Formats: sequence, structure tokens, C-alpha cells
Amino acid sequence: MRAYVVEKEALLSNIRTIREKAAGVPVWAVLKGNGYGLGVVPMARLLRENGIDRFCVTELAEARAIREAGLTKERILMLQPTVDRKTLEALLDLDVICTVSSRDDAVVLNGVAGEKDLVAEAHVKIDVGMGRYGFLPKEMDKILSIYEYMDGIAVSGIYTHFPCAFCSEKKTREQFEQFRYVVDQIAGRGFETGEPHCCNSAAFFRWPDMHMGGVRIGSAFLGRMSARGNFGLRRVGYCAAEVAEIRWLGKGAATGYGGAWRAKRPTRLAAIPVGWYHGFGVEYGRDTFRFRDCFRGGLSLLKAWLTRKKLTVKIAGQRCPVRGHIGMCHAMVDVSKVECHAGDPVTVDISPVLQRGMEVVYK
Repeated sequence: MRAYVVEKEALLSNIRTIREKAAGVPVWAVLKGNGYGLGVVPMARLLRENGIDRFCVTELAEARAIREAGLTKERILMLQPTVDRKTLEALLDLDVICTVSSRDDAVVLNGVAGEKDLVAEAHVKIDVGMGRYGFLPKEMDKILSIYEYMDGIAVSGIYTHFPCAFCSEKKTREQFEQFRYVVDQIAGRGFETGEPHCCNSAAFFRWPDMHMGGVRIGSAFLGRMSARGNFGLRRVGYCAAEVAEIRWLGKGAATGYGGAWRAKRPTRLAAIPVGWYHGFGVEYGRDTFRFRDCFRGGLSLLKAWLTRKKLTVKIAGQRCPVRGHIGMCHAMVDVSKVECHAGDPVTVDISPVLQRGMEVVYK
């Protein structure tokens, strides 16, 4: 048996905390990546039942799944801009709000809306430093042209995304001012900007003065934010499995690929059917190679070695260290000091955004 368990009460507690913190400001629940790994439809339904009826997605399939689940009146914002006409036609048929982040996006959306004899609702994306999508603040002529000349588009919102909200208040405040400049410029020309929103989970909790007309929350629902601090959230999600086999290794015997770990004494090991394929021991964020990033990564590894920090799983209420390399579908853990048997339950901490190959169960 192997499943990914979502503690419903912990999730509900996080929803309550977020709504209280928002203090009436509209909350857009970001459900990208199949609802951060928890299932886009179960998450959308649970959120809707608990007072949140605005969703953000990045895939057409996610928007379609929400609508087909019976959530037909809720607002859905597609964060991923596109010039693909078929995708835009499908989004408009699903009554999804589109993102316009370039002149090309706007021209194609305006044309598709005209062909369907309707007005497409859209939010304008501004790039204040993320460097992915969006108009630059200096491109005011391009931004204003959407409000002035594109009759097939009704702008109901404008937004940006902070790349450093989890680590730099100085940069984030500078970027916030850039965004406010754009909003003020549009309003100064006599146009309705629609709902401005800029806060992701980290900015939402750290700087309430930036909440503006709405906030976009994703990782905070999971209680697994990258920003440091105690925000009153509860950690959500774990892998539930069972001990597959118990075996003894003699002194000097190795386990796992490469023989990276050898027993210094006779050791009792438990095999568990959870590996890196399922997200165990997997990291993200090690994809930049500046000197300072590599240096920090090296320090982190050194600290882990000096403190003998190990990956562990929980068996019979005790933490048991992993021995050897984690395999694709299995891992070996030291249970020399734990009374356990094949078939006993195992709890493995895996982030929901990394888990796969498991049924997601809400309990």
C-alpha cells in the first residue's frame, strides 16, 4: 500500500488562517501543477466550500476540469499567456479570464473575441523583475493601447509577480513601487485598471500593505512556504506506506546503488516501497550555478555532514534513518532499535508538489 495523504483538517486550518489574514481582500487560489499536487478538482471544491471562489490555473486542462466538476460560476484566471487561437477559443468557451502580457497576446485575443462576437475578459500582466512574462513598466504605450483600442478585450484586473518576496524586502518593495507606478499611470489616463493584485504567498504574509485589490495564494495552503517564519500554518501532506520486508545486514555489508553505505555492525533494515520516483529525497532549487549559489549549496551539504543530518521515515512512532542511496521505487531504513514487522505502517515526508505515482487521499 502506498498513498499520498492530505490531512483535511490541517488544510482547512490554513484556509481559515489565510482568509483571516486577507481581511476581506479577495483571495485567488493558485491551483497550478494539478493543485500543487493535491488534485485540482478536490482542492477547488474544498476551497469553494470554505469561501474561496476565485482560482488561478496554468493549463487549459485544469480550467476544463474545474468547470466539468460543476464549478461553473466561479472565476478562473489563466496565468499562462498564449497566442494559440484554439486554446484561446476554448478558454473563452469555458468563461475563463485570459492573461495579456504582450502586444502579440492582446492582438490575437482581440481577434478571437471579435470572431466569436463577444468581449474577452482579461488581466494585464506586468513584469517588474521576474523576467518571464509581462509588459515592462516603461512600455506604457503598449499597455495603454489595450485599454484604448482593443474593443474585444475588457480588462478586469492587472497583476505582477514578485521573484524575491521570500528573501528580499528591499527588492520586493522596489518592484511594488514599479507596479504601483503602472497602475497610477493607467488610472491617470482615465481608464479603469480593474483589480490590481501582486502578492504571492510570501508577500501576502510579510507585507499586508501590498494586498491591494486581491492576493494570489498557492504554497501557503500547503503550509510549505519558502519564506522563513511562523505564519500560523500547518504542514499538509505525507506519504503513507508499509514495510515491505525486514532483513539483516552483516558487518561490512552494503546496501543501495554504489555501495555508498556499509554497516559498521550487524544492522536490521526495513525495505519501504517509496523512492525518488515518488518524490522522496528529491530537491528543487539547485538549478542555478552562480558562485554564491554553489557556495551556499556546498555549505548546506557540509552542515548536513557535520551535524550528521539524515533523511528519515517514521515507523512505530520513531524516526528511522535512511541507509544508502534512495532507489527509484524503494529505500532502506535502519530499524535496529525499532520493533516492527513487514506490513507495518510507514510515514514518509514528501512535498505534494514533488509526489507522483500515488493515489491522493483526503482524510
